[in-house]
Amino acid sequence: MKKSLFALACISLISFGSYSQSLEDPKGEIRLNFLNTIILGSVEIGYESFFKPDQSLGIELHLNDRFSYRGQNDSREFNTTSILVSYNFYFAGDGNGKIYVSPFLKYRFGEFVETASNTTTVTSMNSGAIGLMAGYRWNFNNFAFGPFGSVNRQFSQEVQNRFSAIELNAGFNVGYRF
Repeated sequence: MKKSLFALACISLISFGSYSQSLEDPKGEIRLNFLNTIILGSVEIGYESFFKPDQSLGIELHLNDRFSYRGQNDSREFNTTSILVSYNFYFAGDGNGKIYVSPFLKYRFGEFVETASNTTTVTSMNSGAIGLMAGYRWNFNNFAFGPFGSVNRQFSQEVQNRFSAIELNAGFNVGYRF
């Protein structure tokens, strides 16, 4: 919870520090997956570096990452972190918003602990994944926000045995462009 409040405070400080008009050619963007922070308690923060108006390279850190939307209760606990690297293509829109598609690589590390019938099972979540993300990004006075969805394929047999080879994810990003 402290991490999510810190990320939200950072975004707020940056936004209060600038009351200029929207950038014509942004160089970077920081963002937070607002929806998953509220629903899952998973803090997903990212940075995107634009090297062309319609292309960028992104990196994200997912703290308390979950496999898809599996919940956590008293007998199940995810202790995982992920790093995601993406190449983003923006198209079909204008300066106020665009559709984007992003192929990505993700590496999750940590473990999943489950206790059932007085037996504790630990699953290593160390796994690489390859996937595709798509969404829409609105831009308003240097703020960028919008929904996205993604699908990826896990490459760890241990993760596939416990969960699934395919993982679905979605969210709503809120960010600031500079």
